[in-house]
Amino acid sequence: MSERLLRVGTSYIPVSDVVKSVKWYSNQLGAIPSYLDESGKMAIINMANQSFFLVKAKEGQCANFIDCDGNSRFSMSFEVDGEKELMDLHQELADKGVKVGEIEDRGHPGRNFVFYDPDDNAFDVWSELSPAFKERFADIVQG
Repeated sequence: MSERLLRVGTSYIPVSDVVKSVKWYSNQLGAIPSYLDESGKMAIINMANQSFFLVKAKEGQCANFIDCDGNSRFSMSFEVDGEKELMDLHQELADKGVKVGEIEDRGHPGRNFVFYDPDDNAFDVWSELSPAFKERFADIVQG
């Protein structure tokens, strides 16, 4: 069977305050807002070659989940191009006051760290760009 699902186009992130979240994602992560509905219950931001819907959720909701061993897990990993980029981003986010975890060696190529948005949604960052992304988007990777 040929590959028909070509990319993830949109991810949904539960937030407590859509307008504040749009500002946070824009200021802290460089997201570009593209839509805010009139009710203030949903917005679209663009970053990392993807659209994200910020959706007003019930109190206490976030995108994290508990794995079979009882550990809280993130539902999404971002990739950067190499360990220097990972370390630079980690420092930049920490300097901006973003809650960040330690840089980790998880026993596979590259290093990772986790950061959190104001609603405690956890996001992973990995220092290894996928080979398919590098090949398809060489102009983006090389600047």
